[in-house]
Amino acid sequence: MRLAGPLRIVALIITAGLTWIAVSILLGGPGRGFPRIQQLFASPENSATAEPRARKYKCGLPRPCPEEHLAFRLVSGAANVIGPKICLEDKMLMSSVQDNVGRGLNIALVNDVNDLLKFIRPLHEGTLVFVASYDDPATKMNEETRKLFSELGSRNAKELAFRDSWVFVGAKGVQDKSPFEQHMKNSKHTNKYEGWPEALEMEGCVPRRSTVS
Repeated sequence: MRLAGPLRIVALIITAGLTWIAVSILLGGPGRGFPRIQQLFASPENSATAEPRARKYKCGLPRPCPEEHLAFRLVSGAANVIGPKICLEDKMLMSSVQDNVGRGLNIALVNDVNDLLKFIRPLHEGTLVFVASYDDPATKMNEETRKLFSELGSRNAKELAFRDSWVFVGAKGVQDKSPFEQHMKNSKHTNKYEGWPEALEMEGCVPRRSTVS
């Protein structure tokens, strides 16, 4: 019983010491490592070291396009579940949310007089063609359509096969092959999804006229 008094004093000293350490940590008092711990509790709004968010431009591009160029982003469909997306100048032309995409080839045709054309064959000179595949583009193509896409600047249209992923930007009257094209073959050895390759995503700045070469 005689030890009760000294034990209480020791307990009070330990409690006071622990309280001082906790207060020092929270308030950034002296002590090695305390400022770092205080930063963990600091809110991003009040932290001078918080990194600013990267600015995004039209269609989510990391930098603005030069004059007389159009910002675009194409995303092919993922398997037969998630539909493709076509964004132009910050306007979503096609997506599953808009309910205007379907399996096969999803095509947006744009020219300088805002005349949206429904077919490839009668395209006006300078018309830009945006294509994003969904599920399987090959079954929607024959030799004539492959030839027409090749004339629009495609390198891969002639070899598209069952369930390949494909995104492409071409133009009527292009003089060379378009630099805006991605193609991933359907292969059981590399497919991300069962029976389908991974979705393709492409972004960039395309000239307003048919000078995409």
